[in-house]
Amino acid sequence: MAVPKRKVSKARRDKRRSNNSKLAMPGMVKCSNPECNEMVLAHRVCKACGFYGGKQVITLKQKED
Repeated sequence: MAVPKRKVSKARRDKRRSNNSKLAMPGMVKCSNPECNEMVLAHRVCKACGFYGGKQVITLKQKED
């Protein structure tokens, strides 16, 4: 049976383990509305214009300043 020759330091051990917990960027895609071109999370309605899959799904209220 293989036995380690030296103790693995805490820093080396933690460096090895840290690679499993890297955060990945969520899948961002362009809005299906050609006029909008906002970046949206995949499979979600665009918050800026209300489009999903090339169709107007929800109507948004206009901001009054």
